[in-house]
Amino acid sequence: MTELSKSGAAMTEPVKDSRPPSAFLEVRDLKVHFPTDDGLVKSVDGLNFTLEKGKTLGIVGESGSGKSVTSLGIMGLHTAGQYGKRKAQISGEIWLDGTELLSADPDYVRKLRGREMAMIFQDPLSALHPYYTIGQQIVEAYRIHNKVDKKTARRRAVEMLDRVGIPQPDKRVDSYPHEFSGGMRQRAMIAMSLVNNPELLIADEPTTALDVTVQAQILDLIRDLQKEFGSAVIVITHDLGVVAELSDDILVMYGGRCIERGPAEKVFYEPRHPYTWGLLGSMPRLDREQTERLIPVKGSPPSLINIPSGCAFNPRCPYADVPKDNVTRTVRPELSEVGSQHWAACHMTQEQRERIWIEEIAPKL
Repeated sequence: MTELSKSGAAMTEPVKDSRPPSAFLEVRDLKVHFPTDDGLVKSVDGLNFTLEKGKTLGIVGESGSGKSVTSLGIMGLHTAGQYGKRKAQISGEIWLDGTELLSADPDYVRKLRGREMAMIFQDPLSALHPYYTIGQQIVEAYRIHNKVDKKTARRRAVEMLDRVGIPQPDKRVDSYPHEFSGGMRQRAMIAMSLVNNPELLIADEPTTALDVTVQAQILDLIRDLQKEFGSAVIVITHDLGVVAELSDDILVMYGGRCIERGPAEKVFYEPRHPYTWGLLGSMPRLDREQTERLIPVKGSPPSLINIPSGCAFNPRCPYADVPKDNVTRTVRPELSEVGSQHWAACHMTQEQRERIWIEEIAPKL
């Protein structure tokens, strides 16, 4: 059985979900492992989440927590490449609008990229080709999925550059990436990502290395364009200020797994995992007077080859000894519901976490 893409090209149709889709994007038990000479790197180790159209999910965590690997897995960019002589080992399910992508034909997924789903990469200077003008690259991205001539595609490129706030877009369309500032390159990347009106947009560290004024402009741009196009958006970052600005829901990753997930307001004002407390304690606040120094999360992120037994956060957790029977070092906690649509993976009881948050953590933030 075949179907036509939006551009009219025939595509082999992958397996359809027999159940009614519960969300536009649904990730089920996603695992992405990389075999190396030193051992198996478990970059993503059993991740689950859902996302509806018009909503934004913020995925946060330190470097090495598996955020970017998750995004590349959704885009189908692991299966095409090899890591040394070994391929990435990917399992689980990724459902996009009722279609399972991991079992789909790679050519089918490739046709979806740029049309149904698109990505803003972390470093626009390396993501953009230095030998081609910005306009040529946007035109190519548009013509791959639309049967139009170069003149029509160029008009579309100029329109998108104008939409993302590039001054004199009819002239800058012929500029090369090195002729743009960092903020303008990021805007050009956003224009290229949105040129085909994708239903899913993944922004991987969209404001990294930009000054705070440009950061605010980029975040406003993503928010405004989401309202215009009605896309589902995933924002991947280590900056809680970014997710606070954009996200409806927040997923906190640590050691390749989700350790807390819920509505943004709940995660910010009623967090229920010690790692989330640490992230919030290390974030500067502008909405209140800061009377004490920021509190960094002690220690370093775990090796994804030798993840600690039990709770992966236990070597760094100041409350690892609160649960009895050394359970934090022997049993891996599963996500459990701690409130309405709010989950956390911690061995402490709900009462213990609420007491620590109210008496010890919240007063310092």
